[in-house]
Amino acid sequence: MNRIFKELEKERYHIIGGHSAYKKCHWTHEYLVTGRSCYKGKFYGIESHRCVQMTPVAAWCWFRCVHCWRLEPEDIGIDWDDTKMDSFDDPEYIVNGSIEEHKRAVSGYFGREGVKPDRVKEASQPKHVAISLTGEPTLYEKLGELIREYHKRGMTTFLVTSGVRPDVLASLEEEPTQLFISLQAPNETKHKIINRAVVPNSWNLVMRTLKMLPSFSSPTVLRLTLIKGMNMSDKDIEEFAKLIEISKPTYIEAKAYMHVGPSTYRLSRDAMPRHSEVREFSKKLEKITGYHILSEHVPSRIVMLSELDKPIQIGNAWNNKWDWSTKDIEDDINGEYKEAEKGCTEE
Repeated sequence: MNRIFKELEKERYHIIGGHSAYKKCHWTHEYLVTGRSCYKGKFYGIESHRCVQMTPVAAWCWFRCVHCWRLEPEDIGIDWDDTKMDSFDDPEYIVNGSIEEHKRAVSGYFGREGVKPDRVKEASQPKHVAISLTGEPTLYEKLGELIREYHKRGMTTFLVTSGVRPDVLASLEEEPTQLFISLQAPNETKHKIINRAVVPNSWNLVMRTLKMLPSFSSPTVLRLTLIKGMNMSDKDIEEFAKLIEISKPTYIEAKAYMHVGPSTYRLSRDAMPRHSEVREFSKKLEKITGYHILSEHVPSRIVMLSELDKPIQIGNAWNNKWDWSTKDIEDDINGEYKEAEKGCTEE
């Protein structure tokens, strides 16, 4: 695994133990430097600078999705079994390690010109964790314990999964604060093309998860990653609507694919929709599903739909000047898609 971890470190991942990783989010940097927040801040109140972006499964997944920025075996010409982990670090060790890596990452902003010291102090006391980043977190057998460890520290949790392990989700010792199912394919045929599963029966496993989603007590999100030319047609929208009817999520998030990392080996930049195209997709979905557009975050090329009148507030980022209902005045270039559009990188 040394070769894999070295490649991940080149991409600015901080390796934790034998299989976990942390990476400072683009929006952590943005909030500290400019005060701009991410879509999780706008939609749910998550404070961008106090959000730990991590994964307990850095290099393993049952999918090899064409759009994913996960490092896949063929990307670097070596072979490893990315479906099964050999060992499992203790949840408390991973939680402590991820928090420490976040603190280390933000500590470099102390004394930086234009950065408010109070923001850095707040960032050094994280309040939220996004269990996503890369890999499939449900392959970590102590996932429920990991979530509990974060909750014990007063932190909220967002778990993002492909839904390929309904058995794990059904038996979690503790639910996350919010559960996200990342979905790209509206049917089994496109699932094979886009998700490229390396295990059998994967579409049926995802369908089991979608059918199970209404049983969760936490809010649920169906995250539709939109890839131009692959899953944005009117027929795709009709088929996504059927899956929405089955899963009955609290929210739908329609978000543009981002042309970064190893995904650039598999897809062209043209596969990355503009925000106007994501919005148009969402308007069509709105008409079919009965879910209505509740909010959008243009710099992240994402639109939120829900049957609720307003989102459930989770963090403390909302204030009397800015929340989910604020109209965006920013463009969709100078946000998280800047690197993908212009080939530039964050400092």
